[in-house]
Amino acid sequence: MEEKQQKRSLRRPRRRLIPIWLRLLIVLCLITISTLAGAMVGYGMLGGGNPFDALKPATWQHIIDLVEKQ
Repeated sequence: MEEKQQKRSLRRPRRRLIPIWLRLLIVLCLITISTLAGAMVGYGMLGGGNPFDALKPATWQHIIDLVEKQ
């Protein structure tokens, strides 16, 4: 049992291959990409419009106007 503790204390600390800040940045980029892709699929395939219209600010303004009118 003491041998295991000595081996643990003699081991070098593990270095991270990808720093935590880079991991967070990668996750945020993936979330953004998946959100945009989901909006394009929903607007283009399910809604019957042009998928790239989902990225236009005018489209979002129209959606906001429809929601606020109710």
